[in-house]
Amino acid sequence: MLTGERLMLPRVVIVGGGFGGLAAVRGLRNAAVHVTLVDKRNYHLFRPMLYQVATGLLSADEISGPLRSIFSRQENVDVLLDEVTGIDSDQRIVYLTRGELPYDFLILATGIQYNYFGHDEWRPFAPGLESLDDADLIRGKILRAFERAEEMASIERAGSQEIRRQLTFALVGAGTVGVEMAGTLAEMSHIALAHDFRHIDPTSARILLYEAAARILPTYPEHLSTKAQQHLESLGVEVYTNTRVTRVDSEGIVVGGQRIPAGTVLWGAGVVASPAGRWLKAETDKSGKIIVGPDLSVPGHAGVFAIGDTAHVVAPVRNLLGIKSKAPMVMPGVAQPAIQGGEYVAQVIRRRVAGRGDPKPFWYWDKGDLAIVGRTYAVADLRFAKFEGFPAWVIWAVVHIYFLVGFANRLFVLLQWGITFLTKRRQVRILSTEPLPAEKFIDPAA
Repeated sequence: MLTGERLMLPRVVIVGGGFGGLAAVRGLRNAAVHVTLVDKRNYHLFRPMLYQVATGLLSADEISGPLRSIFSRQENVDVLLDEVTGIDSDQRIVYLTRGELPYDFLILATGIQYNYFGHDEWRPFAPGLESLDDADLIRGKILRAFERAEEMASIERAGSQEIRRQLTFALVGAGTVGVEMAGTLAEMSHIALAHDFRHIDPTSARILLYEAAARILPTYPEHLSTKAQQHLESLGVEVYTNTRVTRVDSEGIVVGGQRIPAGTVLWGAGVVASPAGRWLKAETDKSGKIIVGPDLSVPGHAGVFAIGDTAHVVAPVRNLLGIKSKAPMVMPGVAQPAIQGGEYVAQVIRRRVAGRGDPKPFWYWDKGDLAIVGRTYAVADLRFAKFEGFPAWVIWAVVHIYFLVGFANRLFVLLQWGITFLTKRRQVRILSTEPLPAEKFIDPAA
């Protein structure tokens, strides 16, 4: 398409290259529009499997893909590596760190970030799992903890108390990410690393999982939460519910006034929306999500839409059997609402550009929830059926492989899973020589 022809087309700006952003771009494939996809990272990340990168099961390129490569054959798309600093919806301009971008239609798919509940000073000591950089950082923290414990034990630089601190891993938040990380860490220490050290016993590592709510996986049916907790405990994970962490520092955490020494603390206790609502000065819910209309548009801001975790969406829901819910529901913060929202908004824009009326209001096809709890164990809530164990794990594996970007990635992940299952080893265990941010090494001999 010639540049001059592009300039005459309606301009669609999409902020965010996650599930919702990708679905919106693909939905505009054959539309007479010029699309600009803006993201601060140059890749799309399959976040549901990010914890497997953080624990050395998969490499970064197996769950991600360069945005330019993904859309290399979609001629109406430009990819722009930049960050948004503000939006003027009256003038229809997106402000970037390196310029301005005019639009006719704007889709905000900016996602979420971890919420430290007013204690951002905890972030360096308890990283969350949001990006490939985070996964590399967390994998480094985990592996270094074992290496330091081995060093201390081998040259008798520390007593058993400090070695025990290094081998204590505290996870804050028992949602899907926390549960998956806890189970994988337990199996990593008991299986993958069990025979690799001479002076320490990796199987003695303590995995502590803290949840402020009454049960883990609080969005799942109670009996599935109970089954998941029982399985975690069978793996050696110590689960604490109704327990709030009140402090995080370089020494570990404080819970209920009690100091818990821990060499590694990982955060997954809550999320907050991106600043998109503040950019627009739009109405938001308590977590910062933009409250949108039935067509996912932002009231009072013509041509602006919000999808996925950026939006507070209340819509009718149908399950896998096509049964409609009795009342509209708030969309959960998972991939499917983002994907379906992106597809829907693309349809709205296509119809408006073609001079046709808007489609019917957005409704959500609820395919259920899945969470892996161990090597071959998962819980599944498909709404019409709720079960756990190996059958749920098989469904989890099939669904996650299906939604990976690109055939090559699907093949690589299948091969890696197969190798890991047979050898019981973690393949990605290379440590960078760069020191970790805010890292503090306690030298007992000092």
